[in-house]
Amino acid sequence: MTSKQEQSPAATAVPDSVENYVGGEWVTIEGDAGQPVVNPATGETLADVTFSDPDTVDEAVQTATEAFEDWRATSPVERVQYLFDLKQELEDRQEDIAQALTREHGKTLGEARGEIRRGIENVEVAAGIPNMLREGSGNVEGVASKMDEHAVRQPLGVFTAITPFNFPAMIPLWFLPYAVATGNTFILKPSEKVPLSSQIIFEAIEAVDFPDGVVNLVNGGADTVNALLEHDDIAGVSFVGSTPVAQHIYETAAEHGKRVQAQGGAKNYAVVTPDAELEASVPNIIGSVYGNAGQRCLANDVVVGVGDVYDDLREEILDDVDELTVGNGLDEDTDVGPLITGESAERVIDMIEDAVEEGADLVVDGRDFEHPDYPDGNFLGPTLLENVTTDMDITQTEIFGPVMALTKADDLDEAIEMVNSTEYGNASSLYTENGAEARKYRYEVDAGNIGINVGVCAPMGFFHFGGRKGSFFGDLHAQGEDAVNFYTDKTIEIQRWYSND
Repeated sequence: MTSKQEQSPAATAVPDSVENYVGGEWVTIEGDAGQPVVNPATGETLADVTFSDPDTVDEAVQTATEAFEDWRATSPVERVQYLFDLKQELEDRQEDIAQALTREHGKTLGEARGEIRRGIENVEVAAGIPNMLREGSGNVEGVASKMDEHAVRQPLGVFTAITPFNFPAMIPLWFLPYAVATGNTFILKPSEKVPLSSQIIFEAIEAVDFPDGVVNLVNGGADTVNALLEHDDIAGVSFVGSTPVAQHIYETAAEHGKRVQAQGGAKNYAVVTPDAELEASVPNIIGSVYGNAGQRCLANDVVVGVGDVYDDLREEILDDVDELTVGNGLDEDTDVGPLITGESAERVIDMIEDAVEEGADLVVDGRDFEHPDYPDGNFLGPTLLENVTTDMDITQTEIFGPVMALTKADDLDEAIEMVNSTEYGNASSLYTENGAEARKYRYEVDAGNIGINVGVCAPMGFFHFGGRKGSFFGDLHAQGEDAVNFYTDKTIEIQRWYSND
């Protein structure tokens, strides 16, 4: 890592080492455990990450705690100037972040670049925090004789975010900009599988020269996470990941008196009606299911054709799946990259085989895909299962791989029953040109994010990211107004003045 004095306007290479960033300095990680960071397309070891031990976590928390009072006293107008500078630093580094992201995760460069744009979008939204704080307050004059009452938003202290492997550049920026713009200090704990893009993001933070201790980076595994969850000086925790871990985060952090927003897993359905424009809809569905190798919580991996549309839908989907190219995300013609680990690929293969045993038809089989140039990659070819039913595991459990489950419904009511049959409520999409169908779907489907002719219904930064049922634990979501509410509390002040002097 370069020092502040040596930092260039833009990073020039993918990092080959992983360090913590605490108190405005890059520091060697103290801890006994760790693991390699592996390129999932090539099997190449890119770096090694050491897991921060509890003492290292405590040092970071204390540093952030000490920085809080001065940062809280800094005007919101001044705080957001750092975000304006951070936006530019991220813009300057976006290609380097994309390269690191593709190498450590496997997604295509196009997907990586799009992810970074969505992260920068949240920096832009958070830069409007002075106005968002004003809108969240209120004043009432004359609530009683000579008495006025008003609410003031105040920051709470040190917040942390524990982020997943699938969007390591975007998801930290769901949280970091809002936390610091509202006057809190912040600690990021990225996924240990993909820490390299965070290193470059924090090079940008270093170049902005935030006051020491305001923004910190701590790398680690499960013990690092638990040390953050249980630390007395952490005010709140944000998390994105699987539902079992989200529930653990929620319960542990809440038990220790913290605010929690924990985004869990998903099982999303796309429904296609006879009114849909298939020529436009099918490529959108393909992108939702197979993009990012299916490793996203907004993937609509169960597709339901309603009534007479099913046969045409099936034919067009099969044609498009046949055109997908699997490979290294750095190669320009790649559509589907590798899965994050070999274990992940084996888990997905097991789910495919279980579905076949339960009665599904395996129409497109990607289990035996081998790339001639990358024999050590964690590749799985696009796969399509047909004639699935809602009592199968493949339609109820998040698969996180390039697999589509295709089925049919007699009418929209039956399709909505299928959508609502899972324990999750993250997202769902409807493809139609019928406004009444769209309204019915939005009204009856129990999901936090609804797409109408949109397969990846990821909200813009000025809206919160929804999620219900087993997909979310907490009360306030990431992004937008919910983020402001999560990172602040309202103090109610009641004033009475007896004298006119």
